[in-house]
Amino acid sequence: MSDAALDAALFVQDKGDTTRLDLVVEGMHCAGCMQKIERGLGALPGNTNARCNLSTKRVAVSWDPGKSSSDAVLSKLESIGFSAVPFDPKLVGTIDETEASRLLRAMGIAGFAAANVMLLSVSVWSGLVSDMELETRGLFHWLSALIALPAVAYAGRPFFVSAWAALKVRSTNMDVPISLAVLLACTMSLVQTIQNAEHVYFDASITLLFFLLIGRYLDVQTRAKACSVAQNLLALRAVAATLVEPDGTTRAVPIDSLEPGMIVSIAAGQRLPADGIISQGTSDIDTSLVTGESLPTAAAPGAAVYAGTLNLSGPLLVKVTARDDASLLSEIVRLMEAAEQGRAGYVRLADRIARKYAPTVHALAAATLLLWIVLGAGWQVGLMNAIAVLIITCPCALGLAVPVVQVVASGRLLKLGVLVKAPDALERLAQIDTIVFDKTGTLTLGEPELTNAETITSGALALATALAHQSNHPLARAVVKASNGTGVPKAITVTETPGFGLEAEHEGKTVRLGSRKWTEASGPAATGPELWLRIGAETPIQFTFADTLRDDAKTVVKHLSQTYNLVLLSGDQTAVTRSIAKDLGIDNWAAEQTPADKIAKINAMTDAGTKALMVGDGLNDAPALKAAHVSMSPASAADISQTAADFVFQGAQLGAVADTIQTATRSRSLVFQNFGLALGYNLIAVPLAVMGFVTPLIAAVAMSSSSLIVTLNALRLGLQAGRPPWTR
Repeated sequence: MSDAALDAALFVQDKGDTTRLDLVVEGMHCAGCMQKIERGLGALPGNTNARCNLSTKRVAVSWDPGKSSSDAVLSKLESIGFSAVPFDPKLVGTIDETEASRLLRAMGIAGFAAANVMLLSVSVWSGLVSDMELETRGLFHWLSALIALPAVAYAGRPFFVSAWAALKVRSTNMDVPISLAVLLACTMSLVQTIQNAEHVYFDASITLLFFLLIGRYLDVQTRAKACSVAQNLLALRAVAATLVEPDGTTRAVPIDSLEPGMIVSIAAGQRLPADGIISQGTSDIDTSLVTGESLPTAAAPGAAVYAGTLNLSGPLLVKVTARDDASLLSEIVRLMEAAEQGRAGYVRLADRIARKYAPTVHALAAATLLLWIVLGAGWQVGLMNAIAVLIITCPCALGLAVPVVQVVASGRLLKLGVLVKAPDALERLAQIDTIVFDKTGTLTLGEPELTNAETITSGALALATALAHQSNHPLARAVVKASNGTGVPKAITVTETPGFGLEAEHEGKTVRLGSRKWTEASGPAATGPELWLRIGAETPIQFTFADTLRDDAKTVVKHLSQTYNLVLLSGDQTAVTRSIAKDLGIDNWAAEQTPADKIAKINAMTDAGTKALMVGDGLNDAPALKAAHVSMSPASAADISQTAADFVFQGAQLGAVADTIQTATRSRSLVFQNFGLALGYNLIAVPLAVMGFVTPLIAAVAMSSSSLIVTLNALRLGLQAGRPPWTR
């Protein structure tokens, strides 16, 4: 197959200077596998990035198309003992299901064989203290062999295949010592059976495999639960769309065939198939996918809607604005995967420790065997203790200590409407001691509201609304919103003069709505934005506006001020900034700040040893967001990929900031707990195994339990007990 055909088959994405390929590597089981893959792919000429995600078994590879190719990537993976298949978003979850089914079948075979061999072993044990003849005991041993050996050959395949693939390329992985332990136990038992010895260990071999398979199966299931929530979002996509043709007829089409400009029909109860603008109809939209908020949002013609959200109450016609692969849903998935496949400092530490695993464990097992032989216990006892060491010293728990916490944390935040964009963002966020807020669009909604509506007559408000309807200016939209659509005069012809305002003729009078100069007003100036309405020669009427605080801004700021130093840096006027700061109880504030001023202040904080979180709108605050220790931005869906922030939160609630900080601090705590559990397990279990206090069976249970305990401990992050203090 040509490289071009291969690239098409593998969903290769051309990014201009680089080419990206997403693969699924089923044989990736531990941190050692991740290290091997990343080092191998990193050695390819022209490779710019290779990142593994253990939880999803995904590998993202980027390279210079002039120096490498997808064929070279696949060949390199094969040369280091891994087979890969292209990641297809339409098949999300099927690979884990296949692996789980395979493990379940193997576990069933092992369990059935273990139960029968154990019955024969009980008979032998009973016979050792009675008058069982040697021939009868030998028969029972051979029956055990006939049951156990085929079962081991079948049930052990998940471990044997992986181990052989590693050994073929002169490497090792965590399945090598496991396979070695099982095969050594079976071989020793077969030799003992041929010699008609008193003890054989077929029961230990197959039961050992049974418990290892239980651990591996539960590990797959718990990782699937903790696995990227972003991937699961793809399941929320509509399967097909109802396309409305120019002649009004409709037909069902696949969502990946939709193009910008097409019109689609969405019935009540259906999910939206694409991003778009409502062209006809009104409804309530469940936007929890985008904003994290549980209450539905009213949507009318002109409103932006997004793929995957749910149309609740009425039929809609929507004009498509983005292809399926460019939708907000797809963008969220890409951002989440980029964060999960990155490397935080804690992950790098765990990787370095796990890298030393293979040579250390094999040397330790060999030393254990020699020690017991030297002590005169015999090679059988020494070998069984060495097998226990091979099994119990597994780095799975250490390899999972950090990644599973990252995945659970990212998934929890996504449910709250927060996207994690940087792999080490949670780690850095847990270190902050200061929070720097921008004002407009951050503490406030960036949507001005009319504040003196009660001083304006209904006739003047209705006339102003008639003019404002013809403009997209934020203050004009605020006037329309304040009128609630009541008492609006019939449509009149309006002209707009940019920078000044709106003008129309009404009942023989010239009506102007705009700036002080435009309307020749002479009243006292407002402390914030203002418009003036002049009807003919009458005295102009003032409309004053204020940017609305987010609903929960006061409670969130009060909560955060108990732990962190708060700073308000705003580009707005001094009077407005002072009023907001006083209202929120922020003592440290500065007004009329340019982007350069904000950067200078943040750099000064950094030089003083302060680790600051910058929360800004992601556009004019982008330089300051980059300069801060960590950053967060409220952004519209269209701006998600353009912001410089490490986190992006949707919706109108500032509580997302407090939620994210709490998640980061809990994540750090769980990471340290997992490190403690993993290292504590090895410090206790390994000496016991070397000293002969642990059988291979107990070692298998202990090894599997350590991985599950670490994973389950991380899953606690997804549990929210009670309402957070900033919502009370």
